[in-house]
Amino acid sequence: METTLPILSMSVAAAASAAAVLPKLKARIELSRAKHRSLAGHSKMSRRVAKLLPFYEFEGDSYFACDGAPANIAAQRKDGFFRLARLYAERYPKGRAMTKEAAETISDLNFTESYRVPFQFSRLVREHLGTSTFVESSRGVTVTDVDGNTSYDLTGSYGVNIFGNDFYKECIEGAEKRAHALGPVLGPYHPVILENVQRLCRISGLDEVSFHMSGTEAVMQAVRLARYHTKRTHLVRFAGAYHGWWGDVQPGVGNPIAAHETYTLAEMSEKTLHVLRTRKDIACVLVNPLQGLHPNANAPGDSSLVDSSRGGNFDRAAYTEWLNKLREVCDQRGIVLIFDEVFVGFRLAAGGAQEYFGVKADMVTYGKSLAGGLPVGVVCGKRELMRRFRDDRPADICFARGTFNSHPYVMTAMDEFLSRLASPNFRAVYDGLEETWNGRVRTLNRMMEGADLPVRFANFSSIWTVKYTTPSRYNWMLQYYLRAEGLALSWVGTGRLIFSLNYTDADFTEVAERFVRAAEKMKADGFWWHDGVLTNKNIKRQILKEMLAKRLGR
Repeated sequence: METTLPILSMSVAAAASAAAVLPKLKARIELSRAKHRSLAGHSKMSRRVAKLLPFYEFEGDSYFACDGAPANIAAQRKDGFFRLARLYAERYPKGRAMTKEAAETISDLNFTESYRVPFQFSRLVREHLGTSTFVESSRGVTVTDVDGNTSYDLTGSYGVNIFGNDFYKECIEGAEKRAHALGPVLGPYHPVILENVQRLCRISGLDEVSFHMSGTEAVMQAVRLARYHTKRTHLVRFAGAYHGWWGDVQPGVGNPIAAHETYTLAEMSEKTLHVLRTRKDIACVLVNPLQGLHPNANAPGDSSLVDSSRGGNFDRAAYTEWLNKLREVCDQRGIVLIFDEVFVGFRLAAGGAQEYFGVKADMVTYGKSLAGGLPVGVVCGKRELMRRFRDDRPADICFARGTFNSHPYVMTAMDEFLSRLASPNFRAVYDGLEETWNGRVRTLNRMMEGADLPVRFANFSSIWTVKYTTPSRYNWMLQYYLRAEGLALSWVGTGRLIFSLNYTDADFTEVAERFVRAAEKMKADGFWWHDGVLTNKNIKRQILKEMLAKRLGR
């Protein structure tokens, strides 16, 4: 009896420990299963992998033949590359000189100039295909640089430009006149803020508004308020989604410090819904509707265009179904559903993504275009979520203020924007919008197919991405042929094309023809040579071998 009692006690203790540990282990496994299998879904792993990747670059003949192309094709590519280089030197002398000078002291520009293409090719591109980042004027759907070259604008000003540059010039001009009497007086409100708030509440269908200086700030405040009111710690974001550069919403590559209270889960996944139903620490779910174009994938840019596996396909019905499921689970569990409409707000519909998808959020963040072209971030939310203090605990507050919140010039520009948006005549711009842009994608895809070119397009309304159908390590070159044809691109190249809604059929036809011309020239220069054997998997294996050889010093 004396020997069995200790054993029995130990068994009971072990069983109790197992009973305590097993639920936690089960929850941990379920959380892991809800992550997307790619590095975009594994933030810690992506940061570790990024630190292991060695720098190396191609030189000499290997620069133009890293895919195994024969000598004659490599020579063809080299001739095409330096022919473009001579064209760039003749066309952009002033702008290139200014860009080179500015990159010495503007860190943002230094970064973007270095990351326009995969790093193995970057140095030669910077030396010979350096672009001009300085523009002097805009008109209609075009911009004119400091060398006098006029190009069709496909940059969209990072999403700001929805209705055309002239529209925003008018908003800013009207705002300056109306705010001039007050000037940059901060603290008190310009009277126009009352009308702005009323309109924003009508548009969002929510109760209160908070003003900030950027979309990143707006997202920060929305998450902070959700944590404050739910008394929970964690936010859920989806693999690949961008919500600004704040650390908690950028837990992977780009953030030097790990985010410990962020779950990065797979979008459009039943396993994710299960995690939301079962965990007790989730305060909010962040949704960037733009991810509907490329769920669970990072924002596409040509700097990561190492092969032709980049995808993109927007399924409105499927994504709407997903958002409805999210809404249902968040209602069941008291989780705050936040729509981050900083990028897509007012581009899809006058009521934004909520109207477009027919799904209501608890909080919505806006930015970009809302202030008529001036910097702004806005949070709209339910009254109970926007309150920043507790009546029964006066020291328990949720603080957020900013020196430039509700700046008079921003508020008057916002009123100019919202006044136009409220006009029935102006709202006609949304009539048939989706059919128009889907039709334009189909037209250009047919043109590419008819010309036997390995380029296709996917779109989310007027936001497009370029896909490639032939395995290649040189797709990043297309951006330079496009610029040579008078198409202005952002620093991410063909990863994202943003059209303003004032593009006419004639404007688009001209852009389409230039796209085809650029692709034909690139093909003629041998950059899409293919031996019938090379696959995207082969390319990735070859890159892995190159990296291992560099790491091992071979």
